[in-house]
Amino acid sequence: MSVRPIDVSSIKVGSYIIIDDEPCKVVEVEKSKTGKHGSAKARIVGISVFDGSKHTFVAPVDQKIEVPVIEKSAAQVLSILHDTVQLMDLSTFKIFEVPKACIEQELINKLTPSSEVEVWNFAGKMKIMRIK
Repeated sequence: MSVRPIDVSSIKVGSYIIIDDEPCKVVEVEKSKTGKHGSAKARIVGISVFDGSKHTFVAPVDQKIEVPVIEKSAAQVLSILHDTVQLMDLSTFKIFEVPKACIEQELINKLTPSSEVEVWNFAGKMKIMRIK
């Protein structure tokens, strides 16, 4: 898994972080003020990129959190199977499959063999993000 650490205080809505070993898009950030006996805290809510589940993370703002390094690539759809979509990377010509469960339904309906798509690789898991 390719990640890099950053301070919790620098997390903004729309960024991607790792919560519970799952890459998540941040949808809410709340920061509390420093109290009498402790440091300021941040409460971060993220939605999983792959299954849409909600994850919450609470930590001091000076703590580090992992941010996934997102690898983006172009691929061509070879075939649409029952449970997966078979793709070929356009730069390496490597053939791989992406589960349909990781793809939004409206995107699946628009996919056709030979269409070009953008694929994001989060920590070894792949997801089709859009049709080019």
